[in-house]
Amino acid sequence: MKFEDLLLEIGGFGRFQILILFILCLPRINLPMHFLLHNFLAATPSHHCAIPHQEAFVNLTMEEVLLISIPREPDGTFRSCEMFSQPQFHLLLNSSLQPENNSIIQHCQHGWVYDDSQFTSTISTQWDLVCEQRGLNQATATFFFIGVTMGAVVFGYLSDRFGRKAMLLLSLVCSVIFGMLSAASISYSMLAILRTLTGVALSGVSLIVLPLGMEWVDIQHRTFSGILTSIFWSIGNMLLAMVAYLVREWHWLLVAVTGPCLLSIVCLWWVPESARWLIANGKVKQAHRHLLRCARMNGRKDFAEDVPLTTYTQRIVLQWQHKKPGGSYSYISLFKTPVLRKISLCSGAVWFGVAFSYYGMSMNLTGFGLNMYLSQFVFGVIEIPAKMIMYVVMNRAGRRQSQAWALILTGLCIGANVIIPKPFTSLRSVVAIMGKGFSEAAFTAVFLYTSELYPTVLRQNGMGYTSFVARLGGALAPLVFLLDEVWRSLPEVTYCGVAVCCGSVAFLLPETLNAHLPEGIEDVE
Repeated sequence: MKFEDLLLEIGGFGRFQILILFILCLPRINLPMHFLLHNFLAATPSHHCAIPHQEAFVNLTMEEVLLISIPREPDGTFRSCEMFSQPQFHLLLNSSLQPENNSIIQHCQHGWVYDDSQFTSTISTQWDLVCEQRGLNQATATFFFIGVTMGAVVFGYLSDRFGRKAMLLLSLVCSVIFGMLSAASISYSMLAILRTLTGVALSGVSLIVLPLGMEWVDIQHRTFSGILTSIFWSIGNMLLAMVAYLVREWHWLLVAVTGPCLLSIVCLWWVPESARWLIANGKVKQAHRHLLRCARMNGRKDFAEDVPLTTYTQRIVLQWQHKKPGGSYSYISLFKTPVLRKISLCSGAVWFGVAFSYYGMSMNLTGFGLNMYLSQFVFGVIEIPAKMIMYVVMNRAGRRQSQAWALILTGLCIGANVIIPKPFTSLRSVVAIMGKGFSEAAFTAVFLYTSELYPTVLRQNGMGYTSFVARLGGALAPLVFLLDEVWRSLPEVTYCGVAVCCGSVAFLLPETLNAHLPEGIEDVE
C-alpha cells in the first residue's frame, strides 16, 4: 500500500492540508524580503567627491563650487569618483572647456557627498562602499548567498535526520536572532558576518517549507499546493517594495523585514511533522497520531478510528522496511546509482541557471527605465500570473517541457534587451517584465519538479544539494554586474547564455506528471 492511498482515504486535500499550507505560507513571505533586500539595503544614491571649504568659495554657489572642483562626464553630469587636485576657476568663464591634462584629476580625497532625497541612509553611504569599494557593496549580497549555500547543505541533511518541523523552527529562531543583530551592526565586517549567518538560517526556511507541505498533499493537488506556496513569495516581493518605500533607513529596514518571522514561529505550533518522514524513520506512533488528526479535521469519520488507520499504517511501514536497505543516507547517496546520479547532475545545472538568471534580473532594478520601488513592485505583480499560467502548463505539457522552456525564454528576454537600444525604455521595460515572468515561472517549476524527482528517504538531501548549487548561482549573480567595466553588456550576455544552456539540460530529466512520489531509491531506479 502506498502512502498516497492512505492520504486519499483520510482526505488528501481537506481542511487539515489547507491549514498547514496557509501557515507554511507565512514564512514564505519573509524569504524575498531578505533575499532581495540588497536592492535597498545596499542601494547607492548619486554622489560626488566631498569638497573641503576654502575662502575662495565664499561668494560661489554650490553649483559653481562643483563646476570648478569636479570633472564632468561626456553627458554633462559630474563624475562620482574623481575631483580636480586644484580648483579650476577658469571654468566659471566657460564651463564647456574641460581640462585635457588628466594629471590634475585625482580620486576623491575627503570622502563623498550623497544625495539623500531617496534614502536616509544605506550601507553604501554608511561606510562609503562606492568607487574603489564598489566591489564590497556587491559582495554584501554574495556573502548572504554564501550563507544560504552553506545552510542548504546543513539543513538539507538535518531535516532528513531530525525531521522537517524541528529544523524549520530552528531556522526561524536563528533568522530572528541574526536579522536583529544585523540591524545593530557597527562595522561593515560585522554586517557581512551577520548577513552570512542570516543566509544560513533562512536557507532552512527556503528548503523545508515546500516539501513539508507537499508531503501532506495528494497527487492531484500537488501542483496547486506548490503554486499556492510560491505565490506568497511574490506577495513578499511586493511587500518588500512597500516596506522599503516607507522605511528609508537601513537599520530599521532590517528590523522591519525580520520582525514577521516571530509570527511564523508562533503559528508553527499548529503544523505537524511530516507523516511520510515519521513512517520512513520508524516513528509510527507519532505518524499515527497526526494521521488521526488529519482524518478528523477532514471529516473522514470512518478512518478517524484507531483500527483501520493502524492497519493501513502498519502495512505501509512493513512495505517500506522491506524496500529500504540498511544504513543511513547522505549526499553521497545522490550519486551512487545511475538514475539518481543523472537526476542530481542535471537538476543541479537547472537550479544554477534558474537562480543565476532570476537574481541577475531581480538585482538590476534600475536597468529597465522604471523607478526602483515601482520595478520591485511590478516584478512581484508579474510573478503571480506567471505562476498561474505555469500551474496550467505544468499539468498539461508536463514538468520537463515547462521547466526547460521557461528558463530558455528567460535567457532570450535578457538577450533581447542587449539588442534593444537604450532610448526605447518602454519596450525594454516590457521585455524585462516578460523575462521576469518567465524567470519566476522557472523558479516555481523547479521547486515542485525537484521535490517530485527525489525519493522520500533522500528528498531533503536532494533539495539541499540542488539548493546549494542554486545559491552558488545566487552568490555569483551580483558579482557579474562588475563585468560592465570590461564591456557594458557583458553581464546581460552572461545571464542570457547561462539561462539558455541550463534550460536545455532540463530536457534530460524524467517526467513526473501524475506519478507517485517515490519512497525509496528502488522506486527511482
